[in-house]
Amino acid sequence: MQWQTDWGLRLRMGFTMFLLFALYLVFVGVLTLYFGNLLIPAILLGAFSLAQYFFSDKLALRSMGARTVSEEEYPQLHAQVGRLSQQADLPKPDVAVADNRTPNAFATGRSPSHGVVCVTTGLLDALDDDELEGVIAHELAHIKNRDVAVMTIASFLSTIAFLIVRWGWLFGGRNRNGAPVIVAILVSLVVWVISFLLIRALSRYREYSADRGAVAITGNPSALASALMTISGRMDRIPEEDLREQAEMNAFFIIPISKGFIGKIARTHPPTEKRIEALREMEREMET
Repeated sequence: MQWQTDWGLRLRMGFTMFLLFALYLVFVGVLTLYFGNLLIPAILLGAFSLAQYFFSDKLALRSMGARTVSEEEYPQLHAQVGRLSQQADLPKPDVAVADNRTPNAFATGRSPSHGVVCVTTGLLDALDDDELEGVIAHELAHIKNRDVAVMTIASFLSTIAFLIVRWGWLFGGRNRNGAPVIVAILVSLVVWVISFLLIRALSRYREYSADRGAVAITGNPSALASALMTISGRMDRIPEEDLREQAEMNAFFIIPISKGFIGKIARTHPPTEKRIEALREMEREMET
């Protein structure tokens, strides 16, 4: 299977980005009206986002307690990542391992030349070679699609809205035009809620795109489907306290932590059964 554009998926992602752009235009207009000058806050938050963009790999690895590993430590894992990177026409990313029994994997890095693929020890124990290659190929597709950069840019103004909702009361009762600041806080709340939903929809679409990219790399949709089923089944046996500790990494994982209230409201991935159904359909396309 060649690396082909799924135009239906591309259109859905484009429409979601358009809605985010329109929402943010209205938001910036309202903030300018109420606060007059947004230059200083925008510069500060822009600097924060740039730092997040450039150091996302280190932050993600630290959050998971992961470390980069050498070829001497994990020769087979390095060989798989290297071979699949060649098939994906990518520079070989750094390889990291997290000593964690939760079977999962994620990719991070601001660009294909600064990518990192991380797997947990629980994943290495749970999957066979073909399934592991399917998961690694999925993460490489995220790197090829520059998903870390896309999601960082998409969430920039959403972060501003969240900070205004949380700290807006510090601005005082009214702005210099006499308008109550509570209005800006309420507008920011609406913007944050809507953008929260749109960004998660965009994230789900990009998961489908990464699944499709993994099939293009390996030519083996059934292996990735089998890996998703295995990981999903193992998740049910992980203690709740372990899952809560890692809930903040949901956007990075190949299968998110969906147990509990936090996992359900912050779903960044499509349901596993729908992903498997889409992979089965790709397998039928390849057979015909």
